[in-house]
Amino acid sequence: MKYKVMLVDDHKLFRKGLRMLIDALNRFEVGGEASNGVEFLNMLDQSKPDIVMLDIAMPEMDGIEAARLALMKYPDLKIITLSMFGEQDYYFKMVDAGVKGFLLKNSDFTEVKMALETVMEGGNYFSRELLMNLVNSLKNSPEELTPDSPLSDREKEIILLICKGMSTQEIADSLCLSKRTVDSHRANILLKTGCRNTASLVVYAIKEKLVEL
Repeated sequence: MKYKVMLVDDHKLFRKGLRMLIDALNRFEVGGEASNGVEFLNMLDQSKPDIVMLDIAMPEMDGIEAARLALMKYPDLKIITLSMFGEQDYYFKMVDAGVKGFLLKNSDFTEVKMALETVMEGGNYFSRELLMNLVNSLKNSPEELTPDSPLSDREKEIILLICKGMSTQEIADSLCLSKRTVDSHRANILLKTGCRNTASLVVYAIKEKLVEL
């Protein structure tokens, strides 16, 4: 059985090219297309995709609002943002909405495949180029004093693995821990950092200089 991918982008030619790439994969197939956020939300109940590839800049309703509304209704929906943007503001808005990853529209086929597989397996995928844009924008921002990290060394270690896109089971195997223990650490990390989801931990880790890129 293949996982169903829904493509949401206002450029038909782009959707057609991406569809050809995805339909050539063994584990994925395109199960629906929408040209804007309103159309996407109207199709969501019937299409029931496993994963959504969502553009940010669209007419009628942009990807930020569409992601927010979709995830309010379906909190477990896996969304990968497609973007040509490098501004910091878009990262934080989409992370706050709860998306699982970011891809530039000029990403090569290997990266698209990797992003789909990583997110479908429970991880988060952030295009390295997008992350570097974020890091650079943070470095150019006025420095602010931050309090000492509330995280333990083990929790920092787990955040690093989350940022690498590893699933809970992969983290457990890597650290020789039980999946239940990793879930407990993850819950404590979210509580201590005030992050609403694991995707937002990536941005938190960059801000607090817990990871190097």
